[in-house]
Amino acid sequence: MTDPRTSAAELRDHLWRAVTEGSEPAAVDVVTAAADAGWDEEGLLLDVVAAVQVKVGAEWAANRITVAREHAATAVNDRVVAALVHRSAARRPRGAAPRGRVTVSCVDGEWHAFPARLVTEVLRLRGWHVDYLGAQTPTPHLVAHLHDTDPGAVLLSGSLPTHLPAAHAAITACQAVGVPVLAGGRAFGPDGRFARALGADRWAADARGAAAVLEGGLPRPLPTAVRQTVDDLPHLADQEYTMAVRSRGSLVRRTMTDLEHRFPALRGYSDEQREHTAEDIAHIVDFLATALYVDDPEVFTSFLTWTAEILAARRVPADSLRTALDILAGQSRDAPRTLAMLRAGAAALRDHPADPPAQELAAHA
Repeated sequence: MTDPRTSAAELRDHLWRAVTEGSEPAAVDVVTAAADAGWDEEGLLLDVVAAVQVKVGAEWAANRITVAREHAATAVNDRVVAALVHRSAARRPRGAAPRGRVTVSCVDGEWHAFPARLVTEVLRLRGWHVDYLGAQTPTPHLVAHLHDTDPGAVLLSGSLPTHLPAAHAAITACQAVGVPVLAGGRAFGPDGRFARALGADRWAADARGAAAVLEGGLPRPLPTAVRQTVDDLPHLADQEYTMAVRSRGSLVRRTMTDLEHRFPALRGYSDEQREHTAEDIAHIVDFLATALYVDDPEVFTSFLTWTAEILAARRVPADSLRTALDILAGQSRDAPRTLAMLRAGAAALRDHPADPPAQELAAHA
């Protein structure tokens, strides 16, 4: 049995070793033994399991674990959550009335479901009836579920900013049927600025914050017609976001062609390397479009500096990113907001110290 004096840091160390070794039994033993020793399940979920999951992502970004090990570790952590949930459910008094009913769902296209799962289980521990819809829930299916169940709120989770346009559609659709939306996740910004910009009723930084919002009460909006995007985001009237989305394919192709002229070594890439390079350019275009959608360059610059760190960890120079931005700027001369975003991105990369020693452009795995 775990010593009840075992600290959260020690438990995280034990769990980290288990998940990185891919040992589900050992990982489950860490948390169940801690629970038997007196740790509460919420503390284990948020202060141990969630913290280890954050470390998994950080270690992948630093190129210290592979994508396969990152996926395996996440799968083990998911099973750890399930074990704690089953343990708690077995001990919960039967017949107790729930505090209320809510729906937890990921934004359409969002496959990072782990944060939403943690919120779900924390709310269940606190006595809420939670309908957990999981990853990538299409908005029409989410709204159909709301008609069937009439929850007191929707908790909408998003990790990738590129899903903010889909989140906006979900927020307005839920509110149109009279259900308030509590947004959460990294996609909405560290201070929730994008949740507010997109018209969400409230934002929470984490699971405990979400529980506090629900406990304080969320008034229901009156059912109305679905708002148009320009009602919340008037800058979209300039159509630059729409143009960026519609021309995505041609922007990627032309940028690849110009890169071959500037980096002759690219012509010798394998098909897999070329595919990775095209994917990187597509991500740049997607984040550029999202920055245009919310009219905030930080969406774009944060992505670029994060990408530069990822590339540096894999010894790929950020010059490739700067050159791609320069090529995209050449294709966007008639789009002032787009040019401003690209210039902000280039400035952020100039100030970024993550470059490895100069070498040929190389596609990363």
